[in-house]
Amino acid sequence: ALLGAAGLDDIGAQFPPSDNAFKDADSAKLLGDVMSKLEQAGIAEIINVDATIMAEEPKLRPYIESMRTRMAAIMKIDISRVNVKATTTEKLGSVGRGEGIAASAVCLIASDE
Repeated sequence: ALLGAAGLDDIGAQFPPSDNAFKDADSAKLLGDVMSKLEQAGIAEIINVDATIMAEEPKLRPYIESMRTRMAAIMKIDISRVNVKATTTEKLGSVGRGEGIAASAVCLIASDE
């Protein structure tokens, strides 16, 4: 969401899954790299981030606050500007069958211009 809001190439272009350098990569490091790219692009501020994780398992509620705290620290914004939610798909689709996890995020940013 941050890359898209800044008009930069998407995550697959920035961190190609075909590049072994990103195999099992730490998502916190990737977010830090995204922050560097935003700074280079003249993004002055992240106003807010709203992320939703869709999964039947594991239950993520116990981890939400630590995710928010870590994301806020990496993005250098107040935790009140970071929302992370977890939901299920009520057993529908591949996520509901436990074949994977999906995530979606939206954000608002401000540029130096």
